[in-house]
Amino acid sequence: MSTERNPQRRRFLKTLGLGTVAAGAAAGLGQVPLVQAESAPPDTVRDETPRGYRETAHIRAYYATLRD
Repeated sequence: MSTERNPQRRRFLKTLGLGTVAAGAAAGLGQVPLVQAESAPPDTVRDETPRGYRETAHIRAYYATLRD
């Protein structure tokens, strides 16, 4: 194995390490909050269909099988 030091290799590794740190810092600090969207004008009709979780008959039947 060679006992000579290669300064270019060290410079490359330092640059690689500093680039990784800089990219991490830019990703963490560079986040810009999104502007809040304007709410819908009051004259528009909203769809009043319920959304999200609804416990229907087949869901209750499934829960019953879990209790047994």
